[in-house]
Amino acid sequence: MSASTNLIDIKVPDIGDFDEVSVIEVLVKPGDTIKAEQSLITVESDKASMEIPSSQGGVVKEIKVQLGDKVKQGSVVLTLEVAGAAAAAPVEAPKPASAQAASAQAAPEKVAPVATTPAPAAASFGGTADLDCDLLVLGAGPGGYSAAFRAADLGLKVVLVERYASLGGVCLNVGCIPSKALLHVAAVMDEVSHMAALGVDFGAPSVNIDKLRGHKEKVVNKLTGGLAAMAKMRKVTVVRGYGAFVGANHLEVEETSGTSQEKTGKKQTIAFKNCIIAAGSQAMRLPFMPDDPRVVDSTGALDLKSVPKRMLILGGGIIGLEMGTVYSTLGSRLDVVEMLDGLMQGADRDLVKVWQKMNAPRFDNIMLKTKTVGAKATPAGIEVTFESAEPGGTAPAPQTYDLVLQAVGRSPNGKKIAADKAGVSVTDRGFIPVDIQMRTNVKHIFAIGDIVGQPMLAHKAVHEAHVAAEVIAGELLGNNELASAAFNARVIPSVAYTDPEVAWVGLTEDQAKAQGIKVKKGLFPWTASGRAIANGRDEGFTKLLFDDSPEAHGHGKILGGGMVGTHAGDMIGEIALAIEMGADAVDIGKTIHPHPTLGESIGMAAEVAHGSCTDLPPARK
Repeated sequence: MSASTNLIDIKVPDIGDFDEVSVIEVLVKPGDTIKAEQSLITVESDKASMEIPSSQGGVVKEIKVQLGDKVKQGSVVLTLEVAGAAAAAPVEAPKPASAQAASAQAAPEKVAPVATTPAPAAASFGGTADLDCDLLVLGAGPGGYSAAFRAADLGLKVVLVERYASLGGVCLNVGCIPSKALLHVAAVMDEVSHMAALGVDFGAPSVNIDKLRGHKEKVVNKLTGGLAAMAKMRKVTVVRGYGAFVGANHLEVEETSGTSQEKTGKKQTIAFKNCIIAAGSQAMRLPFMPDDPRVVDSTGALDLKSVPKRMLILGGGIIGLEMGTVYSTLGSRLDVVEMLDGLMQGADRDLVKVWQKMNAPRFDNIMLKTKTVGAKATPAGIEVTFESAEPGGTAPAPQTYDLVLQAVGRSPNGKKIAADKAGVSVTDRGFIPVDIQMRTNVKHIFAIGDIVGQPMLAHKAVHEAHVAAEVIAGELLGNNELASAAFNARVIPSVAYTDPEVAWVGLTEDQAKAQGIKVKKGLFPWTASGRAIANGRDEGFTKLLFDDSPEAHGHGKILGGGMVGTHAGDMIGEIALAIEMGADAVDIGKTIHPHPTLGESIGMAAEVAHGSCTDLPPARK
């Protein structure tokens, strides 16, 4: 060890009302280089589980605990080698998220600090306000309206600012909901096309594109109309327009009108005691793509103006593949281009392999490890030029398409709301750092949803929204239990609503391998599922991963799982619940599932891992 480094002990911090807790997972090993606030161990009591983070960055020299040990506040977790300047004194780790949630006496000041980002000086607002409120929520997507409604239910005076004509944000208006309405139609069309082989022939479908678009809009209107009614019932004041901060306690709103986002020129200022930023994200566009109606993002694709003969999907992620499914079923031929070495990144390759085999007939070309480097509008279509993403690799020749869908990701809107005027830190990419209570660097301003980071999913935003609303209400009303709320979800499920659906949650096999975590796999193929066979859809499978590390002392708790097949997204929640509850293979396998269902494949996958499944041939010994 050089003179410029020191050894310090990282200890278990204040963990609320817990006396002793058991170590159920060690997340680092000697020699690892770790960052400040990186999780070191997972501990569990009879009430909750939590991860203990490090207060400093450095190199792990020695682990002082092992699985099964009992630890409490002050117990040494490990010895860390840090730079001399940073090691003036041993420092305890910040209080973990779930301890905040469990301890009713936890003061907001004890919350782990937000990520280090330069904090701008807030502007000084000297004008008068047109409205005032306890809580202002900026953005009415799933996170925003959930925050506003929860805060109103807890007794706060709430103003909700939204630039669209209706509540619900991107998700309800031009995202999750309308895409699922169209995906349902596509799934039924595909299902019917296979019925002739079973003796029931419906003939070729006749598609009325205008009527189909009307169905999608009817679904959207029903949901957004319901939100408007609920806002009124809760006495939430809805202000329509673009919001931008003009001070630490004031927001200026430029009014919008009509069905789009046209500004009327009118402005009003709202004074707030607390604010939740839920301003979301927007689709990214490649700078060289022409401004042409034949180049669309997901919003434009959902307009469903026509059915192109040839369609290019830029990006092999979930959004593009879902929209590609719709257009393909309606008659389009598809190409997809992806810079990485596989589609639907994030999911295990065995899940994606089943989807890709089923969907191969939709595609003329799947161009992996390929970049899009140019495009121009021509009378015949959009001519797109490609380049290999690998040095020395080959690239396809330029291709011409009737429609190009840009699905290359989404960027957060943190730079578009004048957050600096409120003193709120924003990263270069537009994200707003928050702590486990969703609090920004400004104590009375919170942020949730896409704007705080990945994963950009509506169901994550809703849970973050409830946390932020409860913390604010607790502080204003003097309710310590509410004020100690924290976002401490162990896992967040992901679903591709393609056909077949692909769903996964928690640790994947790829991640386990990369992290050196030994797992026991229970895989139940749907070729052995009576319901899947009866449905004529036995291509899928259910997979569960259990802790099988030598130092696990046999606890064997579930770490993750994935499914591919029809209705996988409807069933993945059970696996998420099992992970949250710390279930093992016996817990899941002995939970009686109804027969015959697709859901019983979860119990059977657990039985496979346990070695007690009687619906498959005996395992080789």
